[in-house]
Amino acid sequence: MNRRRFMSLTGSTLAMLGGGQAFAQAQPRIRIDPTEFQPIPIAITGFVPGSPSDGDVGNGVTQVITNNLKRSGLFAPIDQAAFIERISNIDVAPQFQNWKTINAQALVTGRMTRQSDGRLKAEFRLWDVVSGQQLAGQQYFTSPEYWRRIAHIISDQIYERMTGEKGYFDSRVVFVDESGPKERRVKRLAMMDQDGANVRYLTRGSDLVLTPRFSPNSQEITYMEFGQGDPKVYLFNIETGQREIVGNFPGMTFAPRFSPDGQRVIMSLQQGGNSNLFVMDLRSRSTTRLTDTPAIDTSPSYSPDGTRICFESDRGGRSQIYVMAAGGGQAQRISFSKDDTNASYSTPVWSPKGDYIAFTRQGGGQFSIGVMKPDGSGERLLTSGFHNEGPTFSPNGRVLMFFRDPGGNGGPSLYSVDISGRNELKVPTPGFASDPAWSPLLSSTAG
Repeated sequence: MNRRRFMSLTGSTLAMLGGGQAFAQAQPRIRIDPTEFQPIPIAITGFVPGSPSDGDVGNGVTQVITNNLKRSGLFAPIDQAAFIERISNIDVAPQFQNWKTINAQALVTGRMTRQSDGRLKAEFRLWDVVSGQQLAGQQYFTSPEYWRRIAHIISDQIYERMTGEKGYFDSRVVFVDESGPKERRVKRLAMMDQDGANVRYLTRGSDLVLTPRFSPNSQEITYMEFGQGDPKVYLFNIETGQREIVGNFPGMTFAPRFSPDGQRVIMSLQQGGNSNLFVMDLRSRSTTRLTDTPAIDTSPSYSPDGTRICFESDRGGRSQIYVMAAGGGQAQRISFSKDDTNASYSTPVWSPKGDYIAFTRQGGGQFSIGVMKPDGSGERLLTSGFHNEGPTFSPNGRVLMFFRDPGGNGGPSLYSVDISGRNELKVPTPGFASDPAWSPLLSSTAG
């Protein structure tokens, strides 16, 4: 996907029907209580085709939006078979009593029209059924092949208007695709939309690849490859398909992570029996050492503002999570299990919102995915199982994706779960999959 071509798309606000205050200033319609939340009933009508030939793309957009909102766990799309009113003109206000009767609290209407220059025009309106007010309305123009992205962007608009939080649907996930028998597993770097569509393979599988990570602008991926000799770290440009080597790093077990400004990568390098943290400037390729201990310090991750890092260390005898200033210095341990003093913590990653650090916790024969606040308080385990690992946050910090390996002759699969611990879902992939990394929101990083 050439994102520059796509983002020649223009979005403009649709005029309000019948007055009322501007929707941008109104309050969100959902308050998300992590303990007692019921998904909001929403009616998503079929996107009206501007001409008979636009019917298929209209149906496709409707289905993608419905699936996105349903999988978020915050919305309960109403079956179209229950609809009383059929929307044929989105410029005419709906008959709201018809939607109240089927208990819809929100209503989405839309239209897809092929333009004379070949582009698609996508329009949607979001209505508050109770008040009869339009909450949002937007139109977009784009090339027909990008209709799925339009559906994701509209989903994000609905999500944000209803919850007050940014959405996460217009985003991608890079992961390690695994195929073949367990003893001869081929691992390829792959990328897909967050809903599992548009899978694209980035490497051929001739060498082992591990731990891909996105840059802040979503245009580059850093990953580690084991070929002949020492592991190599690569930067892969998604748009051009070109890759460049960052360096050879003997003893490295995780690929680096980018700094929030994309100018540096932070990594763990093994020297002798211990591992320490280093930061590399991507322009000069110069490295600076951040820790100097006889322990194993690994898995560093920046806070969103770039001032701190969290990382994993066994300096206390068992792997735990520590936080320190991004430039180094004294580190503070933040992981203290109250119910299992022998528990170990690994793979920490900072939320894009800065409010949580996600982790893998091992103890009692279980691997748990959880979150805690950056000071270590508020620890919450979201899911537990035989082998869960590698959490990665959605762009809005609301959802975690991770991989689960059941062992035996099977292989790993990707799952997602809300940070409240609700709504655990399997993420569709072509085969076995591990090491997911979620991109930032594409529509907010375009330029």
